[in-house]
Amino acid sequence: MRFSPAAIALSLTLAVMSSASIGGRADVDVDARSIALVKTGDQEARAGRVDAAIGWYETALAVDPRNGAAYVAMARAAKAQGLEGTAIGFYKEALELEPNDQIALAEQADVLISKGALEIARKNIARLKMLCRANCAASTRLSSAIDAASRKQQAQASAVDLKATLGAPPEPKAN
Repeated sequence: MRFSPAAIALSLTLAVMSSASIGGRADVDVDARSIALVKTGDQEARAGRVDAAIGWYETALAVDPRNGAAYVAMARAAKAQGLEGTAIGFYKEALELEPNDQIALAEQADVLISKGALEIARKNIARLKMLCRANCAASTRLSSAIDAASRKQQAQASAVDLKATLGAPPEPKAN
């Protein structure tokens, strides 16, 4: 009998806390307004108005910062403007929200390859292959691109070595 008031208070507290969580939005639910803003931004991007599209994407992220599609769209817009480093950052944001986003992984790997960050790109490709579990055209294409970029880097490195030895003055002869 001594514990009855405490037990009642504890049960009421648990009931109120559990009912509050039922009415809340799940973490994966993205606000419908944010999705609509991304679609409008996509229309602007297709029309070639990248700056206007970025404005729509930024608004979508302001409405709901959990919209991974908006981060991917921002990354594409940044890439279209030649801002590869910024694009990589936006892909990273999208992957923090959804680590298994195959589109973000593939597109980030593509930008990483163009920037010469081959080791990080290889990690993305390995993760992409794991997620695809079947013939994944994107991972095959990216693997080919990374091999070509790797050969190009090796050729450039050997050309630098050749220039250093070819351009050196001859050593003086000892008499």
